[in-house]
Amino acid sequence: MSEEINDERRRFLASTAAAVATARLGLGRSMPASGLSEGELASLETATAWLNSAPLTAADLRGKVVLVSFWTYTCINWLRTQPYLRAWAEKYQDRGLVVVGVHSPEFGFEKDVGHVRREAQALRVGYPIAVDSDHAIWDAFDNQYWPAIYLVDAKGTIRYHHFGEGEYDRSERAIQQQLAAAGARGAGTELVSVAGSGLEAAADWSSLRSPESYLGSRRRDNAGEGKLNHWTLSGDWAVGSEAIALHGAGGKIGYRFHARDLHLVMGPGAGRTPVRFHVRLDGQAPGAAGGLDLDPQGSGQVTEPRLYQLIRQAQPIADRTFEIEFLDPGVEAFVFTFG
Repeated sequence: MSEEINDERRRFLASTAAAVATARLGLGRSMPASGLSEGELASLETATAWLNSAPLTAADLRGKVVLVSFWTYTCINWLRTQPYLRAWAEKYQDRGLVVVGVHSPEFGFEKDVGHVRREAQALRVGYPIAVDSDHAIWDAFDNQYWPAIYLVDAKGTIRYHHFGEGEYDRSERAIQQQLAAAGARGAGTELVSVAGSGLEAAADWSSLRSPESYLGSRRRDNAGEGKLNHWTLSGDWAVGSEAIALHGAGGKIGYRFHARDLHLVMGPGAGRTPVRFHVRLDGQAPGAAGGLDLDPQGSGQVTEPRLYQLIRQAQPIADRTFEIEFLDPGVEAFVFTFG
């Protein structure tokens, strides 16, 4: 974690990470992977499908430096690391680095390879993807987080790992070190310079005061009346283990939050047509504070299950009241995330 983050922010991140336990991470931690066993790459053979590549095996990767990136396409923390993963894959592919994205789903709909293929294309994930819908690769690595990267040397041993966002310079230097150890020429010491945009833009950590909040019963948290970082419901909602589902038009979700960005993972229920919605911020159309998935009046549609960016506001950041009203039944809402 960078030194600029103050002690208050460190405590906030620690409490957030504890709350979500074995799940998504914000600013994370990296370290040499001492004591980890060899052979994790063999688990790639358990992938349920491959995208962007023929199936890869440990034998195929012998002699290469391999960066294994665990991701799931609705995870905002992973999305914000993607500019670096993309840049590393492009910069070092001719020097012996292979980036393998292991898509291990968090929600049931993310097991659908069609959804993964669509989002991989939309998000410009061009490196090989092992679809890990059964979490067999996840378990073989004893992984617990999205995002997570593991750097495997040319002999198949894990030499470095990092959980969560951040520490990009340190991770790239680890890549350069392992490439040099493998005899690669031209890896150099210069580091990539990237600036994410849209969903990939780095979080505004200095103003982020709202943790992700799950809506389904399995991990439900922060439900309440009008307090900061609490959400409310009105309308005919049913609570499932992963999500809440709207049975009638006019249902609303409110959230009192403090962050630059507000996202909501949601999708139309099985067999449903797109669901129209309208967003208000402090009771008004969000205007210039609207996110990527709104028109200027605050309207949008839920067309497929994914992460929707609903608010991206300018400084100064203050406590705000968000409300989304669904004009049609059938939406399923999973988790709020912030940035």
